[in-house]
Amino acid sequence: MLAVTSAFDGGNIRVIKAATAAAIELEIVVDHQSSFYQWFYFRVSGVRDQFCHISISNADKSAYPEGWNGYQAVASYNREDWFRVPTSFDGKQLLIEHEAEQDALYFAYFAPYTMERHGDFIAHCLASPLVTHEQLGHTLDHQDMDLLIVGDAAADKKKCWFIARQHPGETMAEWWMEGFLNALLDADNALARSLLQQVVFYVVPNMNPDGSRRGHLRTNAAGKNLNRAWKDASMEASPEVYLVREKMAQIGVDFALDVHGDEALPYNFIAGAEGITGWNDRLAGLQQRFEDAYAIANPDFQQQHGYPVDAPQSSDLRKATDYLAQTHDCLSMTLEMPFKDNANLPDAETGWSPERSRQLGASILHPLQAVVDQL
Repeated sequence: MLAVTSAFDGGNIRVIKAATAAAIELEIVVDHQSSFYQWFYFRVSGVRDQFCHISISNADKSAYPEGWNGYQAVASYNREDWFRVPTSFDGKQLLIEHEAEQDALYFAYFAPYTMERHGDFIAHCLASPLVTHEQLGHTLDHQDMDLLIVGDAAADKKKCWFIARQHPGETMAEWWMEGFLNALLDADNALARSLLQQVVFYVVPNMNPDGSRRGHLRTNAAGKNLNRAWKDASMEASPEVYLVREKMAQIGVDFALDVHGDEALPYNFIAGAEGITGWNDRLAGLQQRFEDAYAIANPDFQQQHGYPVDAPQSSDLRKATDYLAQTHDCLSMTLEMPFKDNANLPDAETGWSPERSRQLGASILHPLQAVVDQL
């Protein structure tokens, strides 16, 4: 019997009709108390050896409809190996097609990173003697806010912060965190060992547990876009940001990287804090040195394509990158990764993928080494 379901960790879809595999019509569910939607994740069962023709009928009203152009959905039979499937956008509907080889398969906007996997990865990291854990508090859905501290704190060490997944649908950000932390905790990685002599790492692998579990694109349980909450964060509407921001104020910040994904641009790139009032030649030089080193460390990172540089004095202190750069006078940046593929080094089978995200995360140690002495 044909069925379409999404009642699981991170799932999101509403069934309009699903009488036959050849004519499945679905809608993406809007983030709670918000107008944002684009993330989808669902299972189709009872379809072995059938051609699935799936239409998402409200794609044209999604948060970033331009992101559907050139986009290919991902599918998986085992929720471990994700591959791209033929997908098209006619200006109104997103059309996904695939001939099923097994009874059931999963479709998603990008390879999901569930809260179950998050918990497993936190436990994996805590097996390292380098890591201590702090529960900063709880979200509105009473989930834990996890902070991992890597390295022994000392007054002369730099304090480097890494946060990811303020926007829960940008799951590549937590895949990136896996690669970064695995490299940092590798006892045989000489670069990691060298950095840990100079740096204490403060890492929040998932800034938005509630949105992640609920299957949101961009917001938390209260419908708050966390990357527009840094200036006026509160425990009532944005406890995730409030708790992290207060911990940063207590400890200090010498470096901050906020990891995201971009729906439309098929590239990996950095967005800086050039619009803050405190922007100066020192910060500009550090950012340039960091980007140059990242491009050498991993050719999946590039510097030609990205967002327009903010004009002077145009900062938005509601955003993490601007708020942290201005408040702590530090090198603060946003890393963006694609939902589609890296157009410079395309992979037709997987597009941009969890493994490539992990590799980009592992490569971050090189550009950090290039700037750490000047932070």
